Amino acid sequence: MYKQGKYQMTEKRAIAKGVFDMTILCPEIAALAEPGQFMQVAAEGFFLRRPISICDIDRERGTLRMVFEVRGKGTDKIAELNKGQLIDIMAPLGKGFTVYEGKKAVCVGGGIGTPPMLGIAKKYGANAEVISGFRTAGIAILQEDFAAAGCKTTLCTDDGTAGVHGFVTEPLKTRLETDKPDIIYACGPAPMLRGIVELAKQYGVKSEVSLEQRMACGVGACLVCVCRTVKDGESYLSHVCKDGPVFDGEEVDFT
Repeated sequence: MYKQGKYQMTEKRAIAKGVFDMTILCPEIAALAEPGQFMQVAAEGFFLRRPISICDIDRERGTLRMVFEVRGKGTDKIAELNKGQLIDIMAPLGKGFTVYEGKKAVCVGGGIGTPPMLGIAKKYGANAEVISGFRTAGIAILQEDFAAAGCKTTLCTDDGTAGVHGFVTEPLKTRLETDKPDIIYACGPAPMLRGIVELAKQYGVKSEVSLEQRMACGVGACLVCVCRTVKDGESYLSHVCKDGPVFDGEEVDFT
């Protein structure tokens, strides 16, 4: 079940170059939303809505938080909105992450795939380790938020300007060898997700991945966001917006 309407933006910040953090007051949507789901956001003057992950949910305050990067004219138009203005959203959409109470989790985010990790990491608190990867230190985001939630944080940068010099799969492998979690959650570029799923399978740990995909309708009516999945040896075409964006890692065909 999802709702559509115009809601007030209560907070807005630029947290890195071209990356914006917005909080929206929408109690009836916040009451329904789960970590891993997304919203379709209207951009004035554009026919198609833009899919943006739900970064965090505050049911007590009745708010949703979205953190997104300007990647084109549509998201640029959304970024022009300011605190106090109304924003047209349709949410919550898609299938979110599965929460395993009392278990240990590792949440892995790559670049703008990091925001969807905040909501699920907060479900685990001190039982979660968050591994984040960015090209360089200047675009690393949300590290303070993960720490405030009680999570252990590991930052990786491609150029070595902060944290671990290298890819997120390196500290993930170290963690799997020393203290295996019960579940790995991940969101980011497909090559990164492929490597994470392969490691999870190698060490016998369950994984769930959130796929990044272009979308048009957001509700499974069009075929823009089709991806290939495998279940019980059978190949299927799935809609990222309706069947996902979260999938069992072993069911995604990354070839």
